[in-house]
Amino acid sequence: MSAPKITVITVVYNGQQLIERTVKSVVEQTYSNIEYLIIDGASKDNTLSVIQPYSSKITRIISEKDKGIYDAMNKGLQLATGDYVLFINAGDELFSKNTLTEVFSKNNNADAYYGNTAVTNEAGQQIGDRRLAPPEQLNWKSLKHGMCVSHQSFIAKRTLCSNYNLNYQISADFDWVINVLKKSKNVVNTHTYISKFLEGGASKQRQIQGLKERLKIMIQQYGFIPALWNHFYILLRYPIHKLTRKSMT
Repeated sequence: MSAPKITVITVVYNGQQLIERTVKSVVEQTYSNIEYLIIDGASKDNTLSVIQPYSSKITRIISEKDKGIYDAMNKGLQLATGDYVLFINAGDELFSKNTLTEVFSKNNNADAYYGNTAVTNEAGQQIGDRRLAPPEQLNWKSLKHGMCVSHQSFIAKRTLCSNYNLNYQISADFDWVINVLKKSKNVVNTHTYISKFLEGGASKQRQIQGLKERLKIMIQQYGFIPALWNHFYILLRYPIHKLTRKSMT
């Protein structure tokens, strides 16, 4: 089979300090069948100027006001024409130049692919692995104890992707991944690192709101009693990981 086309989508707003590392990690991929979309929320800083030197390798750049990160991500989904989609937002990176080549090297017709995630600081330095490691076999029930796979390390077949639910400001990606997995029959563990995740972000800064949204999502996805129990388990983990300074994302 021919190499599938993947649409990589980057959402950014006022990201002049972070966007270049993200763009370079995509345009320098050895994998050739990439559609690259950048959705900018009408940045007021020099974000577009930083992107400009790479414009010949970017399929499309949209710069306009939006209603938040998930509205911008929905715009990206509506423009995407690839067989698969992957979100690598400002500050995040594909792990290496060979990442996408490695992902599709053994199986190029899965419903979804997932892998490991490294964590970086604002200086771009790798500081460890994401606290929650992905399971050996991933399905929609795997997320009942939290986001066990990073959104940045989850590649989904475009035809299985619905829009992000704009009722959630922090945790719509959690809901989105569950919905994709519910429709997926062939989910491939790549056993490799797919992305570098920038520690921080909206979910880190607004953890209480994020936990409330996750509880609501879990009730809808798994039922009231299981959701309460699983959410209680997540809350019990929080002080332990706070003390050890491990990420809750």
